[in-house]
Amino acid sequence: MDAVTAGPDRRKDDYTVVEICAGAGGQALGLEKAGFAHELAVELDENAANTLWQNRPSWDIRTGDVASAGVWNPADFAEVSLLAGGVPCPPFSIAGRQLGASDERDLFAWAVEQVAIVKPRALMLENVRGLSQPRFAAYRQRVLDRLAALGYEPFWKLLHAADYGVPQLRPRFVLVALKPEDARYFSWPEPVEHTPTVGDELFDLMAANGWKHAETWRKMANDIAPTIVGGSKKHGGADLGPTRAKAAWRLLGVDGKGIANEAPAKDSPHPSALPPRLTIEMVRRIQGWRDEDGWEFSGRKTSQYRQIGNAFPPPVAEAVGRSIVRAFDRVEVSNSETAKADDPLFSLLNRHTEGVSETLIFAELPELTPSTLAKRLAKLELDFEVEATEVNGETVHRLGDFRGFVGQDAHFRHEYISEHRSKVS
Repeated sequence: MDAVTAGPDRRKDDYTVVEICAGAGGQALGLEKAGFAHELAVELDENAANTLWQNRPSWDIRTGDVASAGVWNPADFAEVSLLAGGVPCPPFSIAGRQLGASDERDLFAWAVEQVAIVKPRALMLENVRGLSQPRFAAYRQRVLDRLAALGYEPFWKLLHAADYGVPQLRPRFVLVALKPEDARYFSWPEPVEHTPTVGDELFDLMAANGWKHAETWRKMANDIAPTIVGGSKKHGGADLGPTRAKAAWRLLGVDGKGIANEAPAKDSPHPSALPPRLTIEMVRRIQGWRDEDGWEFSGRKTSQYRQIGNAFPPPVAEAVGRSIVRAFDRVEVSNSETAKADDPLFSLLNRHTEGVSETLIFAELPELTPSTLAKRLAKLELDFEVEATEVNGETVHRLGDFRGFVGQDAHFRHEYISEHRSKVS
């Protein structure tokens, strides 16, 4: 399939990208700026898909479950330059109870599996910080093993948006995998020299109606923002996150309990007495969309806020995208260390397919006690089937199948999506 025209600066030699779980276009815009041309973008949420249509009407945009054969056929996009996406975060987030592969919304392993079909030159997936935590060491190890089997060298790193000019913390765990001939040229993007504070970034918007305390507010907001939290469709409305986040916003002179329709009026109270709320336009800037991008959002205020808050900041996506392009172009750089993941219990069980006795487990992993072993097994069982049997009076544990969705016709995910399609985000 020929790549469609994607903007006035489209070049014939642009690299192509298929983006899954594209959301409202934060990653899409960043990758476009890095030199990628979209052959396809797939998104479940209709408002977010409409936002993509509204801003890039020439793109091939599909609305629906990305894992449905009725929405797209991955084989039709074989050998695209980049397969990218921001798959659902709740399976790895604390708010989502970190159920991992047991969460019906988990698409991370499925996205990795599409590499076998699409055979892209590179893969790029982003998710929340939680995926980098010890809880998911076995899950990550399985991902690395699968990518190695498919002939790719993986890299991953926890990136902070504030390091790339976006005035909020927003840590994101990013996976990049490339074929060996490109991997030797990959290096993570270097942080920028300067990131504006919330006050400097939003001053003109706060002062738009002549607010007499705008300059005072700018001095109060002299720091980087906490992470914008978009939430899910189960969330009651647009606000700036949980209690801790709201307290951090309050220190910046912002009321995080909701989103305003307009900037403060000329005679609005002093921010120490009544902090202003952010508008959608302000949230968009904090998330990294620039005025010159001309990016407009579809839907009502709550939907727009959710789309923006759940996005991958365009400047971060652009920075990683440019690093991938440099690898494609074989630009000499200092190599990044390839990704590693090591869950000793998972590795031990994975090596002994017939099962491992608790005596051997404690001998191989002396740091474990009966109590900590039970806890580790309980966590492991969220992502893998683990069978326990009695053999000669001793408990033997055997590692079974991965619980995650990788495309199986018979998987609990299908029933959930069918029954809760309008609530999934």
